[in-house]
Amino acid sequence: MLVELLIAWLVSASSLLLVTKLPVGVEVDSTPKAFISAAVLGIVAAVVNPILKAVFFIPNVVTFGLLSGVFTFIIGAISLAVAASLVSGFRLRAGIWSALIGALALSVVSNLIYGFVSL
Repeated sequence: MLVELLIAWLVSASSLLLVTKLPVGVEVDSTPKAFISAAVLGIVAAVVNPILKAVFFIPNVVTFGLLSGVFTFIIGAISLAVAASLVSGFRLRAGIWSALIGALALSVVSNLIYGFVSL
């Protein structure tokens, strides 16, 4: 259990560092800040995601689940924005747009890294 948590933390921090190299507006001052940001992002996701899933439950039911991927994407962007607001040295240059594009980029990069890790 602890090993999986450490691997997830390492993948998240690495993904965050890689995303900062892309022109998406996500900035992290240093590698230690990336590790702190990844930890805060994990905690924020654990706390905020269930709340936001409850908020988006009715719209998800009304759309018969057709927009569940969109809602999940929005929840990820909100979590990224909250984490960036909590950690000094972790910024979203263009506000919500950086959160949206950064969440997408972070998801893609993390999945690619997990693909290599699981080999």
